[in-house]
Amino acid sequence: MVHIETLTVGAFESNCHILYRPESRVALVVDPGGDADRIIGFLRREKLQVAAYLVTHGHMDHIGALAKVCEQFPAPVGLKALDSAWAFMPANSWPPYYDTPRRPAEVLRDLKDGQKFTDGGLEYSIIETPGHSPGSVSFYFATEKVLFTGDVLFSGGIGRSDLPGGHAPTLLKSLHRLLELPDDVRVFSGHGPETTIGHERKTNPFLRDASWTK
Repeated sequence: MVHIETLTVGAFESNCHILYRPESRVALVVDPGGDADRIIGFLRREKLQVAAYLVTHGHMDHIGALAKVCEQFPAPVGLKALDSAWAFMPANSWPPYYDTPRRPAEVLRDLKDGQKFTDGGLEYSIIETPGHSPGSVSFYFATEKVLFTGDVLFSGGIGRSDLPGGHAPTLLKSLHRLLELPDDVRVFSGHGPETTIGHERKTNPFLRDASWTK
């Protein structure tokens, strides 16, 4: 059974998800967006090794701690090239809350739709879900029925499409792709609480009314 620890980090209260099998102590870190020392402290206390960093998109509140955590726990970083092209530049800062994110030593994986990876004994696939940012992706663990959506889908909400590189009709298409998944898939978003695909299908007002795309 996989354990998922969610740390709310940084000035924008982003979710950093750490998942691992307790018996293996090998973790995947999703969106280390801030409070690097807190993330590092958790990994050390739990005696975890890091197999990979899974980055849903390049906004500063999702990568702000990436370089520092990578220095302490080196592992492959997956981030779509469309976002890594600008994610570590001064434009991706928000003073005084976030400085320009430092680039980790290497971004080894340019994530592409349909790719499959196995890290830390966990298999997952890449679903391209642009619209919030050009390179937004979701990570789907089919066996565990777990989905990490970044800032594309939230409990009761959806991601913004008015930031640079955002596009509302594209975001709608991405949301439709996620709704093809089974109802019992657990959804872990970039902000806010856990939900499920079924719950959002039934109750999320943005998924029931597409007028916001017009």
